[in-house]
Amino acid sequence: MSMGAYDNDEHERRERKNSEVELSEDDDRTAYHGKVSYDSGESTEELLDQFKQINSD
Repeated sequence: MSMGAYDNDEHERRERKNSEVELSEDDDRTAYHGKVSYDSGESTEELLDQFKQINSD
């Protein structure tokens, strides 16, 4: 088999391995730390102009 060739057996082995992962109750995230902030100082037109400038580069 050449390098990079599709190996169906390997694909199926990985699928079986991934499907056997078991999660326990303590895997759930219960505490969240930090904060989210955003700056809404620019107008919609300014943001669209900036977007067009980025896309044209």
